[in-house]
Amino acid sequence: MSNSEAFGKEPINTLLRKQSIPSGIGILMLSIYGIVDTIFVGNYVGQLGIAAITVVIPITFLISSIGMGIGIGGASIISRALGAGKPSKANHTLGNQLTATFALGILFCVLGFVFIEPMLKLFGAKGDILGPTVEYFSIILIGIPVLAFSMMSNNVIRAVGYPKVAMVVMVVPAIVNMILDPILIVYFNMGIEGAAWATTGSYFMSATYAAYFFISGKAGIKLSLKDLVPSSSINKEMFSIGSVTFVRQGVVSLLFLVLNNSLFKYGGESSIAVYGIINRMMMLVNVPALGITQGSMPIVGYNFGAKLWKRVRLTLRNAIIAGTIISASIYALIMIFTPQIIRIFTDDISLINETVPALRTVFLATPLIALQLISSAYYQAIGKSRSALLLTLTKQGFFLIPLLLILPSIYELNGIWVSFPIADISSAIVCISYLLYDQKRILIQQKAPNSIQTA
Repeated sequence: MSNSEAFGKEPINTLLRKQSIPSGIGILMLSIYGIVDTIFVGNYVGQLGIAAITVVIPITFLISSIGMGIGIGGASIISRALGAGKPSKANHTLGNQLTATFALGILFCVLGFVFIEPMLKLFGAKGDILGPTVEYFSIILIGIPVLAFSMMSNNVIRAVGYPKVAMVVMVVPAIVNMILDPILIVYFNMGIEGAAWATTGSYFMSATYAAYFFISGKAGIKLSLKDLVPSSSINKEMFSIGSVTFVRQGVVSLLFLVLNNSLFKYGGESSIAVYGIINRMMMLVNVPALGITQGSMPIVGYNFGAKLWKRVRLTLRNAIIAGTIISASIYALIMIFTPQIIRIFTDDISLINETVPALRTVFLATPLIALQLISSAYYQAIGKSRSALLLTLTKQGFFLIPLLLILPSIYELNGIWVSFPIADISSAIVCISYLLYDQKRILIQQKAPNSIQTA
């Protein structure tokens, strides 16, 4: 039995553990390296360094989400193709992913250099923040194409049944970054540039490992030159599904644009630094939900392709339950030890005092995140891009951005922080209502066991 065939035969909870734990470890390592990066910058560069990284993060994610979107879109096709016994389609899909990832990654890298200052100013790099932000981002841009390749590869590797290899693709850059940070930032006293080169170097190492895995032939996907030739049908489906991820990141980047400008208006540079710390902690708290989300996608996709509808629904249910329980447990620890956690990032007493209540407010409804992430990913996995897009846009697009435009004008800085839990609760209500309605509709339509409507 091949790695991918196990998706249709092994117990769902066993598969979720096998897929989600490596994925969660990989995301955890990425979160830790982001936290370590912020710790070094905060302690050896200062408040402006944290603010600079905070401004650059959404832009980097927006550009690199090209690879993530192509990866998720193609992985969905590959999972369903393998489940349906169509390996040639899987091969052709991977070839198209490679062509699209590098073409678009290089294009956006060039555009980033051309419009670097206007872009950074738009995202909140104002006043004293602009200088270090330009220094940092101009180096980060160099690694964008290979970062896009790593993100694309990660999803494909998981789709073909190698979650531990996918984990290593994420762990490698984390380890490299944590090794290079003290060397470049502290020993060579390179400051914010050292942080940028450490991050960029980690991107290249991750891409190298992913490329080695594909070249070794372990993936079970054999590429030929003809597979690299774009196929209109594959690209249409791939970009339709993957566009959900790109739109999600686009909305997140728009969120940061609105957020950073509001923070600067109502709290200045220090408030942007506060959110930089909150954002790093948010990445850490969301690790279980993200790991289970990524782990569930290839299981759902394969079983959908194999028309094993009960396994599809069981995967969805168990993933949501597990993600919510684990997220709630971690959330409780974060809320209890908030001051101690903040002191890891900075010894600035005023910054600590400002961050503690803000973090607790932002995190109030964090356990509901799993429901939002998994429900959207479920529809991506089965190829229903419209439903996935709808649920993807609920938190940031439908609720958080409008709240950030309205509440600060009434409650100033507190209005920014309280917008987050309100958006989390509102989007969770939309997601669960949509899922319950859709699953009820599916069960009503399920007259024949082989009907595709039962998916």
